[in-house]
Amino acid sequence: MRQPHIGVRELKARLGRYLRIAGTGGTVTITSRGVPIGRIVPIGPGLDQRLAAMQAAGQTRWSGHKLKPAKPGAKTRGRRSVADLLVADRE
Repeated sequence: MRQPHIGVRELKARLGRYLRIAGTGGTVTITSRGVPIGRIVPIGPGLDQRLAAMQAAGQTRWSGHKLKPAKPGAKTRGRRSVADLLVADRE
C-alpha cells in the first residue's frame, strides 16, 4: 500500500479517515505547501511484548531477579565530591 501524503487542510477535514489508516498499520505523511512536516504512525507493541519476543527469539535471557545497585566508579580523597572536582576543573 502506498503511503498517502496529505495537506493540513485535508487532514483537518478527514481526520477520522487518516486515523483509521494508522489504526490498521498504515502511515500517513502530513505536508504543508508540499513539504513534509509530520507523520501519523501506528503505535507499536509495548515494552513487555517486545521483551517477550526477544526472549522467544533467544536474543535475551533474564533470571527474574532485580539488579543490585552498582558501586560508585570514582572515589576522591578528602571532602570534595567528584562533582565538585569536575566543576573546579571546568573553570
